Amino acid sequence: MTPTPRIPRTRRAFPRILGSERAFLADTLRAETTGGLLLVAAAVVALVWANSPWQDAYHHLRDFQLGPLTVEAWASDGALALFFYLAGVELKREMVVGTLSRFNEAVVPVVAAVAGMIAPALIYLAINLSADGEPKGWAVPAATDIAFALAVLAIVGRSLPSALRAFLLTLAVADDFGAILVIAVFFSHGFNLWALLAAFALVAVFFYMQRLRVKSWLVYLPLVLGAWWFMHESGIHATIAGVALGLTTRVLRDVGEQSSPAERLEFRLRPWSAGVAVPVFALFAAGVTVSGEAMRTMLTDPVAIGIVAALVIGKIVGVLGGSWLTTKLTRAELNSDLAWRDVAAVSVLAGIGFTVALLIAQLAFADDQAQLERAKAAVLAASLIAAILATFVLRRRNKAHA
Repeated sequence: MTPTPRIPRTRRAFPRILGSERAFLADTLRAETTGGLLLVAAAVVALVWANSPWQDAYHHLRDFQLGPLTVEAWASDGALALFFYLAGVELKREMVVGTLSRFNEAVVPVVAAVAGMIAPALIYLAINLSADGEPKGWAVPAATDIAFALAVLAIVGRSLPSALRAFLLTLAVADDFGAILVIAVFFSHGFNLWALLAAFALVAVFFYMQRLRVKSWLVYLPLVLGAWWFMHESGIHATIAGVALGLTTRVLRDVGEQSSPAERLEFRLRPWSAGVAVPVFALFAAGVTVSGEAMRTMLTDPVAIGIVAALVIGKIVGVLGGSWLTTKLTRAELNSDLAWRDVAAVSVLAGIGFTVALLIAQLAFADDQAQLERAKAAVLAASLIAAILATFVLRRRNKAHA
């Protein structure tokens, strides 16, 4: 008998989403989309308020000292800690039971995310080093805002395949993790080793309580608050405590358990993150005073030019180029429902920086308020340009798939 020829298996770069993963994807998209719309609304309110006759009230409220921190610091260090906690939980879930647990399915979006951070950083550095600018802002355009991006995708891309949406989510998880590492490594200040050790000791106790299956929130609340405060005092950004706690939250269900602690906490906390924490941060971070002189300065400022070029062009080069090279250098291939034009559309969408980009701008230019204002304005301008371009491209792809 002639043996049946063996057909080589190819690894799909953008796998189909089936069963419980499809339900989880739908739930995540729904929550993030709502959060994205609220995020945009908060940013618009901040811009209008900061450029209105009541702008002094805005700045007074933003700089008001509330206990040990200003209101703006509470928004960036405190409110965003919840956002990063959920990012940590989602990252762990994806690594344990999700797409990132399967190398053949994770490799393309992960490489795309890494390339999508490196390319913008290189473009920013090239512009600022050649124009005697501020190289220290290289990390500002490296991050993608998943809530804002998903809001745009949900509005104009309803007929796009779920595999493409899954790719965007996976890319965003890897991108968030990269941004977390950048914040922890490059934006620490006044490092205090003992405070850092105390923070990680409390995180370790949190992890041990998870292993003991302790369920009372009265046990966890002081651990969470203590870990956050000691992380803040260590000189490392306080949001890193949220990530560490998220990565130590149990994501697997016990026998007879309807949902894991990660699922329960994500279900309860995501509305607070998407509906309160992130919009509050946007309200106090996006209030840039725009004047004719400021706009003229931005047109010649290498920091502003670098941020806009890096987000609008660098993300396309990184995400699309990284995906294409991975499929060419490995046996990975596109899902049969997708075309490279779909991936190109998402790479344009990745140019929406916003939340994490604004946070990194605050860290990079904390000692130069005028430069910080220009950097924030550039992030907002680049995100708006990317959103408009992505809307145009996604509408065309949406019609093609519909």
